[in-house]
Amino acid sequence: MPRSLSHILIVGVLITMAYSLFKAFRPDAVQFPQSPQFVRGKFRNEAPAQRLGWEKTLQVMWRFVLDKPADASPSQPIPVLKLTHTDLLAAPDGSLFRLGHSTMLLKLQGEFWLTDPVFSERASPLQWLGPKRFHAPPIGIAELPTIKGVILSHDHYDHLDHAAILALHPKVEHFLTPLGVGDRLIEWGVPAAKVQQFDWWQGTTIAGVRFVAAPAQHFSGRGLNDGNTTLWASWVIISDELRVFFSGDTGYFDGFKAIGERFGPFDLTLIETGAYNKDWPDVHMQPEQSLQAHLDVKGRWLLPVHNGTFDLALHPWQEPFELISALAAAQGVPLSAPKMGERISIKAPPASSGWWREPATQPLGLSAQLAKGS
Repeated sequence: MPRSLSHILIVGVLITMAYSLFKAFRPDAVQFPQSPQFVRGKFRNEAPAQRLGWEKTLQVMWRFVLDKPADASPSQPIPVLKLTHTDLLAAPDGSLFRLGHSTMLLKLQGEFWLTDPVFSERASPLQWLGPKRFHAPPIGIAELPTIKGVILSHDHYDHLDHAAILALHPKVEHFLTPLGVGDRLIEWGVPAAKVQQFDWWQGTTIAGVRFVAAPAQHFSGRGLNDGNTTLWASWVIISDELRVFFSGDTGYFDGFKAIGERFGPFDLTLIETGAYNKDWPDVHMQPEQSLQAHLDVKGRWLLPVHNGTFDLALHPWQEPFELISALAAAQGVPLSAPKMGERISIKAPPASSGWWREPATQPLGLSAQLAKGS
């Protein structure tokens, strides 16, 4: 294709994306004057984040289109372990299933809890354009059992999936969100009685499981004019003898140490490790920072998330796994990186197998996983 024509097509794509993002504008954004994080109509981080600006943002977008490395996406299908409704019901308490990106299904106190559920083919306002999944979800929404609660970290498209929320809410009893994100759900048709919204350090206990929305360093928005009108958060999850930390999306900051002092140690940390770049250091962590965050919150086992499902940066898709594995080994940190659909025990997960280096194999059901002792 002639270079001039390709440039015209790229500009057209960018304009289409901009129009879709403009339509997501919320003209009547909810106000939260009671929140220390809410200042002059916007939520903010404890430390000011570096702003790219329009010129730098356009340069980054241009690189995404024209300078994307060939290995930013897998060259062949990645291994996925298929799950069924029966499999999940039979799984022991204290289990965790990785469904993709930052979507985790936890079984605690005999109930199921789902983090940042994204099941759509693309993490985008358009389902024909934008980051496409590397793999299908290990289980469809229709096959999921009743979900006691959905835990949301923020409102970006790779964490808050409109279509998934609409399909899920009839079988979900509770939606736990940072401030403002719950209002989006209610606007979409989720009954308000199901939605609970929290500021940092606030939380609730449901069915014997305690949830606390903790600080994170990130940003929010689904359109061009609604930036930071909703809050972002990490989450502390406590059930009997089990403690799990879910970072959501975040840059590295001092808040991790405060979380560790208040709620650590954690049996398992689900820490963002992927979609990083030197151009956005304040809102996504480099792998060495992900490891330090794990240490700061006093984690035992580290499970790197926010990788392996979508192409959201300019690094090779396998790089986050390789770098965090090497860093963890060098510091003696036990690391578990399950395949998509794999069941692990939160208390005693298996060590990482390096599955991302292997070709895809025939999908295994949960019964086969249990037989192998995973």
